[in-house]
Amino acid sequence: MKTIGILGGMSAASTQIYYRELCRLTRENLGGLHSPELLIRSVDFDEIEKLQASAEWDRAAKILKEKAVALERGGADLLIMATNTMHKVADELRGALSIPFIHIADATAAAILEAGFQKPGLMATAFTMEQAFYIERLAARGLSPAIPGVDDRAETHRIIYDELCRDIVRDDSRLTFELIAQRLIDQGCDCLILGCTEVGMLLNQDNVGVEVFDTTLIHCKAALEAALQ
Repeated sequence: MKTIGILGGMSAASTQIYYRELCRLTRENLGGLHSPELLIRSVDFDEIEKLQASAEWDRAAKILKEKAVALERGGADLLIMATNTMHKVADELRGALSIPFIHIADATAAAILEAGFQKPGLMATAFTMEQAFYIERLAARGLSPAIPGVDDRAETHRIIYDELCRDIVRDDSRLTFELIAQRLIDQGCDCLILGCTEVGMLLNQDNVGVEVFDTTLIHCKAALEAALQ
């Protein structure tokens, strides 16, 4: 089994989900007492979040690139970054690495296309929903993604940062997310991307009326498949 490097901490809540999911998938695939070979570098999200808010993406990329290179030097055979939003700087990381980098949007697009869907709704941070780095990557693979309206985008972003990233799960926020998801379905979306690694804390296949694609779970599956090749 190859060693998976995880660049995490963005947020710590979702990085914990990555660890649990990779352990679960490994047990299901290999049985017995098997667990994944992992190296985890968890950054201080407060620093990264401030750089996001001030649009200092180059500084954020420099920090993450240094951590990614350290994971490679430490023995990682492949790398995943446990966040959707910071894939905005994925190309900078990729350029500094000689090991494979598994892009979360690529893995998600592949899963959607394999399942036969075409028009995913996207719920994520405002950065991921509104900037080109994610939407255009999905579109380049033949998908037609749609995003919520302005007010729904703002509320989705607020709940992610003010609650989910702090490990706060509220029933009223779950209801809000369910209603936003339904409005995307009403617009004609045939599936839903949980496009922030924390959104699965509130939404899943049980409370959404179309097929759900949880980027965290998809990313973990793609990483483990690569590690077992």
